[in-house]
Amino acid sequence: MGGAEVYTHFFTQALLAVGCETELFVREGAGFWNSFDFGGARVTPVRDAGEIAVLLPGERRWIVIHSPVPSGVLDFFSSRHRLAGLAHQALYNHQRPAYYDLSDLLIPVSQYVIATLEREGLNQIYREPLLGVADLSRGERPGAAIVDRPLYDWDRNKLRDRLFSVFYPALRALTPRRTFSRLPGLALGIVSRIAPLKQFTAQFEVLAPVLASFPQVSLEIFGSGIGYKPVRDLRRALAPIADRARFWGEQGDVAAIYPQLDYLLTGLPEREALGLNALEAQICGTPVLAVRAPPFTETVIEGETGFFYTDPREDGGADFRSLMQRLVVAPDRPDPRKARAHIERFSMPAFVERVGRLADHLAAAD
Repeated sequence: MGGAEVYTHFFTQALLAVGCETELFVREGAGFWNSFDFGGARVTPVRDAGEIAVLLPGERRWIVIHSPVPSGVLDFFSSRHRLAGLAHQALYNHQRPAYYDLSDLLIPVSQYVIATLEREGLNQIYREPLLGVADLSRGERPGAAIVDRPLYDWDRNKLRDRLFSVFYPALRALTPRRTFSRLPGLALGIVSRIAPLKQFTAQFEVLAPVLASFPQVSLEIFGSGIGYKPVRDLRRALAPIADRARFWGEQGDVAAIYPQLDYLLTGLPEREALGLNALEAQICGTPVLAVRAPPFTETVIEGETGFFYTDPREDGGADFRSLMQRLVVAPDRPDPRKARAHIERFSMPAFVERVGRLADHLAAAD
């Protein structure tokens, strides 16, 4: 489960709120869907996308696609129905999901996504970005202690990961669980999947040597890696601060995590479509540190809900160093919750209004 699945949850809720009868098809065996309350939407597990074709009604409908679907199935869908592609992905190279090209309408989550779609010659774009919601619900029991949890989502297409998936649970069973408590000083945090699109390894190859000069700063990492390699590579990049960079694995009660952090640290920008973690942090009162670039310039207000710094790949981390010199002595952090108009923009009622306008657009185009 990642940001796209969380987005699917509140997007489905919003469709219901504006009166759209909705059926959600999900992957059979992905048990995390059971933790979400879809409040009346029909949720249908399927073995693969091809099974959906058999289950769809005969009359022409809008199909909203959130994730890659085989081209043959897409062709079948498009011959009988209208396709709306949820553009969760910013296009940073010439590769893109097949449904981006076959969709009758692409629904972007940010203005930055619109810019990348246009750059790649895609013009069937709904022009109002849907943005997102700072949705903290994960079906977890709130108030429990934060303990370390599994650090890997194994990629079973790789032999090494298949082998590790057998031995790693046994190793965890023999290792005492750690309970989170803050280290002294300034706590930076990552709350995210350790995924290639975040580019944490490239980021910390530059930033970790900078943070080595600030012994009062710790880094807390909440999230699991997609396979073994991303976590291994990130650990190597964090070697200069290994004694104060702690991994806590995937967490469900994210509302309990953000208040433990002084600042949320985002990944690098160009592959990021929106950044739900930045929205979640701000609604919890935790300011954000991000590279001064879209999409973060759409979701963070400099000085009010966080701070920007120059892409460390451009200046070797010099601007980030200057920022840290300020933050370690600054007596007060900004409280994002005071930026009420900004926070309201990412509320569920505001999102429902945007989805309502999208629903009207789809109805008029049908």
